[in-house]
Amino acid sequence: MSYLPLDGDNPAAGSRSMVGAIFLSTCLLSIVSWYTTYQGMALYLSSWFAFLASLGVQSALVLVAWLIGSQSNSRRTLLIAVYGITALVSVAFSYVSLYTWFSAKERPALVQRQLYDTITESAGKTDQLLSAAISEGRKHVLALDEMTAAEKTHGFISRSQDSDPYLAKIRESVAAEAKSLGAAYAEGSGTGLRYTAFDRHTKLAKSSVDQMLAAQSALAAFRANLKPLDASDLQIRNYRAVYDSIPWNDVEQQAHMPRLERPAVPNLAEHLDRTASGQEDLLLGFTELVTAPTGRHIFALMLAAFIDIIVFLLAYASGPYLQGSREQRWSRASAAVDGADNQVFVRTLLRKLEPSAAGMPRVDVSLLTPGELQLCLLLAAKGAATLAQEEDKRFYLLDENIHEYLVESLSVPRMPLRAAPKPAASTS
Repeated sequence: MSYLPLDGDNPAAGSRSMVGAIFLSTCLLSIVSWYTTYQGMALYLSSWFAFLASLGVQSALVLVAWLIGSQSNSRRTLLIAVYGITALVSVAFSYVSLYTWFSAKERPALVQRQLYDTITESAGKTDQLLSAAISEGRKHVLALDEMTAAEKTHGFISRSQDSDPYLAKIRESVAAEAKSLGAAYAEGSGTGLRYTAFDRHTKLAKSSVDQMLAAQSALAAFRANLKPLDASDLQIRNYRAVYDSIPWNDVEQQAHMPRLERPAVPNLAEHLDRTASGQEDLLLGFTELVTAPTGRHIFALMLAAFIDIIVFLLAYASGPYLQGSREQRWSRASAAVDGADNQVFVRTLLRKLEPSAAGMPRVDVSLLTPGELQLCLLLAAKGAATLAQEEDKRFYLLDENIHEYLVESLSVPRMPLRAAPKPAASTS
């Protein structure tokens, strides 16, 4: 079983310098984590509330991580639970802050390009419907021209049947109109009522085709001027203006589609490229993370979690060195029992050590002071010392690692050790 050095004043300069560097890294990363947490809270809370809350959260993270590294197992469970809850709050608000920062640089362009694709797809479908309706409308105009000429030359055109639904309705309409006027207008050739009705329907069909052609021309001009990086509201507003000018009733009639499924027009709520407030950023960040996460969301969340994880690991690793391990605290507490400085206490204990028959360091129990006895009892309980009986004496056999530390801890004497009186040389 290996042990860390017992004394926080161990002169292993390299180790202490490394611990100091780790502590500095913890502080720097804690500042970063605090700032991102503060920025995230400031989206929802006032500046002062966000400052105090984020400062409290980040302080708790570092202090609890240090305590987890230095406390016994009996209290670590509670501390880990406290750290987990605190870290969850910190990561959540740090994620929102980082996501908002990334979104301010990337999201507008991404949303605008996505909206551009959506509008282009909708406009393409609309153009196809217009083209089909215009093609059918032109056929209807030609057919009505022939029907009008035939009515003038031969008559009785309204009595005929037609396979085209649009033309069949016009025949029925003309026949119903003539019937409503009774026998005053005899059926036959010439420019009578039926001829006039067919001529009127021909003009209406031509007007319908002209309107659809104008709408198609406006749609083509819109598609030509549409740019991927135009603002979302501008793209939607311009497309809506062109879309609403399309004579959809004429399209339905000419294309024989009474239940025409019109292409959907994108709405601004689903293609928002800029938010209006910090609260909207907060809600949008979590909503998109749950419903439609992208690489930007995942990266922001991983970066927020990474910072707090590194803070925890660094604080956990440096905590025992800064506060002292359990063995270091045992040594100091044992020295306090004797009312002595720790180095003076260790020197006195070393003077009482002697080699056993097997070469292991040992100390006579009868020579131990109360503080030294407490330290040996703790070491024995942890397996670093063994109580042995030889003849009528009892000895504590110390582990070689413990003995090594006791010697090394005195390599650079501190002021109390240098000022302590030296015991008189023994004479034999």
